[in-house]
Amino acid sequence: MSLRLATRFARREMRGGLRGFRLLLACLALGVAAIAAVGSVRSAIEAGLTREGAALLGGDAELDFTYRFASAEERAWMEERAAKVSEIVEFRSMAVVGEDRALTQIKGVDDAYPLVGNMVLDPAIPLDQAMATVNGLPGAVMERALSDRLGLSPGDSFTLGTKSFRLSALILREPDSAASGFALGPRTLLRLDALEGSGLLAPGTLYNSKYRLDLPPDTDLAQLETAAETDFENAGMRWTDARNGAPGVAQFVRRLSAFLVLVGLSGLAVGGVGVSAAVRAYLHGKTEVIATLRALGANRATIFQTYFIQIGTLSLLGIAIGLALGAIVPFLLSPLIEARLPVPATFAIYPAPLIEAAIYGILTALAFTLWPLARSENVRAATLFRDAWSGARRLPAPHYLIAITLLAIALVSIAGWFNGSWRLTLWTLGGIAGALLILALAAALIRFIARRASHVARGYPRLRWALAAISGTGEDAGAVVLSLGLGLSVLAAVGQIDGNLRQAISGNLPDVAPSYFFVDIQKDQMPGYTERLENDPAVSRIDSAPMLRGVITQINGKPAAETAGDHWVLRGDRGVTYAAAPDADTKITAGEWWPDDYTGPPLISFAAEEAEEMNLALGDTMTVNILGRDITGTVSSFREVDFSTAGIGFILAMNPAALQGAPHTFISTVYAEDKAEAAILRDLTSAYPNITAIRVRDAIDRVSSVLASLAAATSYGALATLLTGFIVLIGAAAAGAEARTFEAAILKTLGAPRRQIALSFMLRAALLGLFAGTVALFAGALGGWAVSHYVMETDFTLIWSSALMIIAGGIVATVLAGLGFALKSLNARPAQVLRSRE
Repeated sequence: MSLRLATRFARREMRGGLRGFRLLLACLALGVAAIAAVGSVRSAIEAGLTREGAALLGGDAELDFTYRFASAEERAWMEERAAKVSEIVEFRSMAVVGEDRALTQIKGVDDAYPLVGNMVLDPAIPLDQAMATVNGLPGAVMERALSDRLGLSPGDSFTLGTKSFRLSALILREPDSAASGFALGPRTLLRLDALEGSGLLAPGTLYNSKYRLDLPPDTDLAQLETAAETDFENAGMRWTDARNGAPGVAQFVRRLSAFLVLVGLSGLAVGGVGVSAAVRAYLHGKTEVIATLRALGANRATIFQTYFIQIGTLSLLGIAIGLALGAIVPFLLSPLIEARLPVPATFAIYPAPLIEAAIYGILTALAFTLWPLARSENVRAATLFRDAWSGARRLPAPHYLIAITLLAIALVSIAGWFNGSWRLTLWTLGGIAGALLILALAAALIRFIARRASHVARGYPRLRWALAAISGTGEDAGAVVLSLGLGLSVLAAVGQIDGNLRQAISGNLPDVAPSYFFVDIQKDQMPGYTERLENDPAVSRIDSAPMLRGVITQINGKPAAETAGDHWVLRGDRGVTYAAAPDADTKITAGEWWPDDYTGPPLISFAAEEAEEMNLALGDTMTVNILGRDITGTVSSFREVDFSTAGIGFILAMNPAALQGAPHTFISTVYAEDKAEAAILRDLTSAYPNITAIRVRDAIDRVSSVLASLAAATSYGALATLLTGFIVLIGAAAAGAEARTFEAAILKTLGAPRRQIALSFMLRAALLGLFAGTVALFAGALGGWAVSHYVMETDFTLIWSSALMIIAGGIVATVLAGLGFALKSLNARPAQVLRSRE
């Protein structure tokens, strides 16, 4: 009976329109729209990757071999099942023009390339024509970034290894570029057979061979993958097919979008603060209505249900607006988004991300409206007319607290389920909850400080008025600190993480990092290579080691994943070296190194930190596939491996006899003065054209550019949170306009000039903004430290430039939000205002 009556009351209450609920609608709509938009873009990219899987991969399926070509039997297996097979080889080398040298990612292709998709060149000529031999020079195409760096134009010649090539065109679009993943240098494309005589594919050279398959239309890819993994077991083969043509891109998109959705949840949490403030303000204005209903016999349940139905209906309207925006805006902006994406995307209305955003919105609306709704039923009818709303107890009844707790648990559980990463979800939402707790305590603290300081500031009237206003009921100050503070906290955390990560990568580079990595050095080239560097006084240090690559396939006779799970060491091939004795910098943490002349069964020294993560113990056996050959060794020691110095670091080392006869090259790092780098590069690459030089600073720059893109994407999510916070600020300013008007009327009556009153209002806003920004900086820095220390495992220092911007942003935002309403309060006539008060 009470529910039917409450529904009738709610329907009548809603005849007043949306007045008092604009803040609620705006907060929910913006928060839900941000999450829905991120999910919609993610779904569009995933749909594009699925639709264009074969084109992105360059075929229906791909078999990838590490540092070897497929054997005759393996090639026959492919040709038996495929209509066409395309062979590709990829590796790094140096492109040389006169005295200029640049790192390039070489891609050698056969006549069948590309099986799927089209190569777009400038000038617009067929790929076969571009790669044809003219006047004895094989043709090649390259990316514009490389040609510009070397000063090349179509028709010019350049050198790779010991062979000259002719640049015939520039690459505008490479159909399978996304499948190749991150590269340290721009691409150069040429015929595979043109590499003969270049000296670049000598035994032990670091390269990958890939075989693209054009399969019959009715091929069951899952079944064929199982057959390939069975037939090529322990052969070091990796399988990819058109169901996920760019797995690295797809995984990156999923992880980034999951993090952005969680950042969006922080915006929704800020919106929740605004929703709670809007509901509280609305119910406060309904004191006389609630009093009348209680006087006429309405019980607590009827009062609660009446406003729950009304506010719930309007919350659903706000969520619906957010879903519409989150679905339509990415669709309308699809041409701009697609132009900036490196992969295809299919924009449409996708139900799944909208459902996810709707669930988040509903749970947030419930959690943040229950508290003020529950407080309304604590007020007695006899005292409602005496403004007992402010005197009602601040905590709702226990059953409401239990419901709010269950809603919070449900929100965390659903976020973890949707994102697929419980660790990321708990870290992010735990950070949001911690920030909200810190900000709530800070809001109480600033009211306490303002109350004490207002007695001291007697000689400064404008400051005293500002402090007295802050120390009032606390609703205004609480809304400002919570809404603005949470948005600034997210932005501060992003800024501190980004700054510290960049500093960790490049800040100490001149002191600890080598100038160059040299790879593919043949064994017979090592004496001349070493002599050139040891005789150079500008070279302070040379580290060299034999280099092989291997795939860990088994641990203790079982598939490696059964023991170590999805550890990063097992994803693809890893560097393997050998040494008779450890060098002076090696620190053994457990076990013993083998004797210098050891020739027994293979022994392994493994990185200690990774071994602990993989649950390895001394005495475990490990099978490593190197060049198609399985080598099983026993773990005899663990050692520290420090990757932070950007020097040589091998996860796995073996005794020399274990790898005897395996073709390999050497890797070397050179530490030299900046002024000597150019001469070192010129001399070594001229004497040994097959070796590849990777300048560490250039590699750092490419990584930094990727980090900049990630930081920008995350910052956009944080700015959406900040925008929601600004809307809540405006709502708080609007809600406090009546109080500001009354203050101005009292002060004017007592003789205060308009200018002093205006300055006190601005000082009040600036103090709140300063405090909110400072607390946000503390919370954001704490979150940044946690991520840097526990996730990135880097040192943390406060980035002051970002910190000062956060504090300044807090001051500017609060002053701007309250300025318009303050001017309106100043223009009110004191007599009219005071006459309206009882």
